[in-house]
Amino acid sequence: MTITSSEPLARPARVRRTVWHVFLWLLILPAVAWVLIRITGAERGLLVQLFAFTPYIAAASVVPLILALATRRWLAASVAAVTVALFALTVLPRAFTDGDRGPQTGVTVTVMTQNMLFGNADAEQIVGYVRDNDVAVLALQEFSPNAATRLEQAGLGTLLPYSTLGAEPGASGSGFYSRFPITDPGVRRNGAGLFNQAYGTVQPPGAGAIVIESAHPAAPYAVSALDDWKSDLAAEPRADKNGPPRILLGDFNSTLDHKPLRDLINGGYRDAADATGQGLIGTWGPYDGAPIPPVTIDHVLVDKRLGVGAVSVHTTRDSDHRAVIASVVIPAA
Repeated sequence: MTITSSEPLARPARVRRTVWHVFLWLLILPAVAWVLIRITGAERGLLVQLFAFTPYIAAASVVPLILALATRRWLAASVAAVTVALFALTVLPRAFTDGDRGPQTGVTVTVMTQNMLFGNADAEQIVGYVRDNDVAVLALQEFSPNAATRLEQAGLGTLLPYSTLGAEPGASGSGFYSRFPITDPGVRRNGAGLFNQAYGTVQPPGAGAIVIESAHPAAPYAVSALDDWKSDLAAEPRADKNGPPRILLGDFNSTLDHKPLRDLINGGYRDAADATGQGLIGTWGPYDGAPIPPVTIDHVLVDKRLGVGAVSVHTTRDSDHRAVIASVVIPAA
């Protein structure tokens, strides 16, 4: 009598199932850790840079859920489903209009921010955006003396005759142009000593006064720069209920997945793009042609006493940042 055994055949199948099971968890667990760190705001070290790409990780977290469901790995599918749900709660609201956009009656003023990449951004295109979108307030970062000259030659002074300028060669300069007269103008250097921020107070006809500032905190380009990045964001002015409303707009070198920026917004602001369902549109990248997915680090932060209207994002030649244009509703005086 010949006795045969299925054991040699069953063993490879068990090995394949084990390998697949391990592989599936290796896909799920990093996403679990990522979303928990995002929720708790515990990003540290190299994670700070990586967390700018959280929307991409959120989208990718759907893949292990589908694989787990397809192979009937129910525990893995349950964990993956919770992970996807948590990512959705933190990321997806940026793609939908917020029900609370602040007051919608008053004087509407359009503002715009543009990082000029060492002052090299196309001046005529920027002036075209100002003209075509009826921009009344323009905030510029990486604003150089040469950029100021080219903008003037392109006719910016005719459209926005008032300005507070802290132009400098390289990336440190800042500028603020306005259709309305500017009072209490100034330019301050951030605590990290890297970038200027131009500011001033304007009062559109029929509206109350508002304080405008062109924001440009330090970037978290390396672990050694994280303290400067955090301190600069912490030092950005909060909305002061005892003073005039503020608009803080510019290159914040942070996305809504960075806790220091969320802390700033919780200081009395709303993110205009987030409130209008435009919060997932990338404003920076790729940088110097590197294969970096676009991320949203340019923002218009509007005092909660003001309202937010339409927001749009526009590509600018010779800059690695896109222009952000937002309509702001200022209560009548």
